[in-house]
Amino acid sequence: MYKEMLMTVLNHYGTPRRLSRLLGVYAGVEPPRSKVDEMAVNIVSKLVSHMASRIGVSEDYLKSYLREPYMRRGLSSLILGLLMYGVTRPQRIYAPFMIVWDFTRRCNLKCAHCYASATPQGASDELDLRGKLEVLRQVDEAGVAILALSGGEPLLSKDFWVIARGASRAGILVSVATNGTLITRSIARRLKNVGVRYVEVSVDSPIPEVHDRFRGVRGAWDMAIRGIRNAKAEGLSVGIAFTVTKLNKDDVEELLRLAKELGVDVVVAFNFIPTGRGKSIVSLDLSPYERYEFLKRLYKAWRDLGLQVYSTAPMYSLVTIAGGSLVSHFLSFDDTKSFPITPVAIAELIGGCGAGVTYMAIEANGDAQPCVFIPVKVGNVLRDGLLNIWHKSPVLNELRDREHNYRCGGGRCNFKYICGGCRARAYAYHGDLKGPDPGCPLNMVKLYPSTYQSYN
Repeated sequence: MYKEMLMTVLNHYGTPRRLSRLLGVYAGVEPPRSKVDEMAVNIVSKLVSHMASRIGVSEDYLKSYLREPYMRRGLSSLILGLLMYGVTRPQRIYAPFMIVWDFTRRCNLKCAHCYASATPQGASDELDLRGKLEVLRQVDEAGVAILALSGGEPLLSKDFWVIARGASRAGILVSVATNGTLITRSIARRLKNVGVRYVEVSVDSPIPEVHDRFRGVRGAWDMAIRGIRNAKAEGLSVGIAFTVTKLNKDDVEELLRLAKELGVDVVVAFNFIPTGRGKSIVSLDLSPYERYEFLKRLYKAWRDLGLQVYSTAPMYSLVTIAGGSLVSHFLSFDDTKSFPITPVAIAELIGGCGAGVTYMAIEANGDAQPCVFIPVKVGNVLRDGLLNIWHKSPVLNELRDREHNYRCGGGRCNFKYICGGCRARAYAYHGDLKGPDPGCPLNMVKLYPSTYQSYN
């Protein structure tokens, strides 16, 4: 009987906006509009309470999270995905939890690894404000929880402020990925005033000269550090992002100590992907064992320094599990002994590599891609519609299928749900979205037999 009532409620509140509002009533931050709302909340509360118990948290704890509009959006997408597709591994969701929008291809730096091949002039086919507002309308209507505005350098676009404010007012968590050079104190204040919640600044080395050489402009390090200090001074949540190469792999501890000194909230180590301008520096990529050893050092530094430290390398989950924790995407469990099964199950549902699974990219001209590092067009948001692309793209649906024609680890890897291998690296090196990730030691025997033998 309860199941039938729940299905009736979910069908009635069957859009992200309506279900998000109902979850707001459940969390006590929105008033019910009718007796139907009150009845529906009583029914949905049992489902949400059950979900809370499965992940080992109290209902009150979950309600505290659901006071945030973006969290209600994320849970709505999960519930509607379960309604539409049932339980899957990785779990299919109604809309991307996060969209990374490469807002412009203009940039004031000349980074050696730039996947967008950004230039001071940008691209001639970038959307005008009207087009950007239509993209935002679709992002909002789909129920996307997090919108990350990237580039190029997004702060070079005058339209950035309009879109950031509009997204924030819609209840979307807005973040900006920036080189930090333009963040004066007044810009930091303006970012906070328009509703930006998180600012991620690229700092590729604790050594100014190394960072400047990688970024192609002298003084870039000093400007980035100043930008971080300004953002922190205005009360913004700030992260440091760096792309791991042979140039900086040995400086991770020093970089994390710098992050601690600056008071940043998060540090993110990005996988190097040889795409865009990055193709010209492929020799700086780490070997599989260099990457594995780096991730172990990253994890140890996280435990020693008490920082939130993440990596876009999906195999980081395996390193943290071995250490008694679990980090999958930006979800972390410090002590898996308290949750002997649940964290691993959650990691499998999240699905490791998030390309086309938990997030999608939008280019400056409205083209959609599985990931900013995967230059494969799966549609155009203005022409094809965001949700239509998300549900019907053959490429995205292939990426969600870890059972058929999946070749990472020979197709038999025990970690294909928790990790899945970086799909961008598989595509960059092999031209195969479901191929083996050449950065994983478990693929090394087949991909690099001579190197493997010499290593052993």
